[in-house]
Amino acid sequence: MGFYAFNRFYKLSAGAKKDKTYEDFCKSPYYNAFVKFGSFITNVKPLYPEKYIDYVVTSGVKLDHWCREAMYEKYALELILNENVETALERSIMTMTEWADENDSVWNHYFRYVSLNRAVWHIKDGKISPWLILNCKTGKEMLNNFTDEHLDMIYHVMNPQHWAKRFNRQPTDVQLVKDVAKESSL
Repeated sequence: MGFYAFNRFYKLSAGAKKDKTYEDFCKSPYYNAFVKFGSFITNVKPLYPEKYIDYVVTSGVKLDHWCREAMYEKYALELILNENVETALERSIMTMTEWADENDSVWNHYFRYVSLNRAVWHIKDGKISPWLILNCKTGKEMLNNFTDEHLDMIYHVMNPQHWAKRFNRQPTDVQLVKDVAKESSL
């Protein structure tokens, strides 16, 4: 991932027409910083890693700051607040399915049995979307179980004013989520 980011940096920032070689990468004075960033990408598993790499490369932020949690949170928030409903719903169900596999459960039990700390982490990372949480019974019940501290940590993602406006502007999308939730017993 560090080598990929290195090449994206030279293409997007310096206008390089062809990829740098791995040898170029190893000899670069920025080698350690790109390796560190590649490790960050591997560990954090950001939403759409290639998009995140392009985001940081074009952000104007120094390379040493690309691994900061605040940088990723800014990217994730922009993505969550603006993505289409189908993408958000698909990613949420995939995350719920992974949780079910890890916990010997079924995916549609996620909102009932996930640890609240894990749910907060999934919401902050964009792995579970407000589209689904706010448009199904068990999602809303889970929110009611959050402490004030949990709610403070996710407020920027679950921003009621943003989602109320969005749901009012996109009633067809809201209905899609409600239909999926009903069919899935959420």
